[in-house]
Formats: sequence, structure tokens, C-alpha cells
Amino acid sequence: MAGQIPDLHATVRTGTGKGAARQSRRDGNVPGIVYGGGVDPVAIDIPFNVLLKKLRAGRFLSTLFNLKVDGHDDVRVICRNVQRDVVKDLPTHLDLMRLKRTTKINLFIHVDFEGEDECPGIRKGGLLSVVRPEVELIVTAGDIPEKLTASVAGLEIGDTITISDITLPEGAKPTIDRDFVIANIAAPAGLAASDDDEDDAEEAVEETEEEAAEE
Repeated sequence: MAGQIPDLHATVRTGTGKGAARQSRRDGNVPGIVYGGGVDPVAIDIPFNVLLKKLRAGRFLSTLFNLKVDGHDDVRVICRNVQRDVVKDLPTHLDLMRLKRTTKINLFIHVDFEGEDECPGIRKGGLLSVVRPEVELIVTAGDIPEKLTASVAGLEIGDTITISDITLPEGAKPTIDRDFVIANIAAPAGLAASDDDEDDAEEAVEETEEEAAEE
């Protein structure tokens, strides 16, 4: 589960529009907007280096922040969008949404896998094939998990892990109703090809026998 809510420091941006946003970037900031919560939007600036560090740390879009802006009350926010430069892939603007701790939101949560050393299928040469590296959950803003954990211990080649095999945080549930697959233990490429060849050979024998019977 998420621990202490990290702070995100910002300043109020003077002026709005493209001109003010360009000036913000020239001053070494990333312009943004804070909206929602039943109050007016606020234009803000966040230091470029601070934001870039948080983005590179990972899970920025699934982290609840305590936004601190001089002259304003602290408020919990979550980032709903980060615009990036199409060439440099660096942040140029971000949208933050105000939240209450009890607010329900949809988030993609990363899935970690453990128990590979205790997986018979992998020891026999099988491969962990991840179908969904992230799962979209409906979660409470005050209880956003950092990650989900799935164990492959005891699984054989051909076995699967579904969402029902993962313990979800209290109050969280998937956006998909069915018991969907997260990952499976796939057969080695050589073994899979051998199985296909055997199937083809069996089909050929069956066809030959059917033709002989017809004659």
C-alpha cells in the first residue's frame, strides 16, 4: 500500500496562455494547471529538474501527491496528463486533478512477479510470458497501491495467473469484470515447435487413413 503522501512543490504562474507558458519554460519551469474539487483552476509552475526527477523515478501517474503552493491550502492531487516534446520527449506541461482521500479513481497499477526460483515450469525451461504488465483498478485516492504482486511459485508449463490469483488492496477492484489472464508459463520455443510437428504428423496419418478407408 502507498505510504506517506509525498509533497509536490509548485508556484502560482503569473499570466495564462501560450506566452506565459513559454516564459515559464524559459525560466526553467514546467507550466501546469490544477483543476477539479469544485474550485477554480490554478495555473502553476513546477521546476523542470524536480519534475523530471519524479518522472524518471516511475509511477508518477499513479502517485497521490500533497500539492504545496504558497498562498493556497495544501491539496491532494494526482497527475492526469503529462505533455512532452515530440522530439526530445521532455515534459512541457502537466495537468493535476484535486482529490479527496475518499475519491474513487481509475489507475493502471504495475504488476511485479515473484517466486521464479520456486517455479517448476521455469526450471524445466519454460518462460514467464507477461500478458498484462499493468492492471487498471478502481481505487480510493487515499489508498493507492504502489504495485501488485503475483507469485509464480509452484506453476508448471501451461499454467496461468489470473487477476483472481492476486490479492488486491481493500476497496480496490478491476475495471474488467471477468477473471482475465495476467501471465502464463509458456513452453520453450523448441518444445512448442516439436509439439506442433507431432500434431501435424498425427493429422497427416489420420488423413491418410481416412483416404484409404474411402478407397
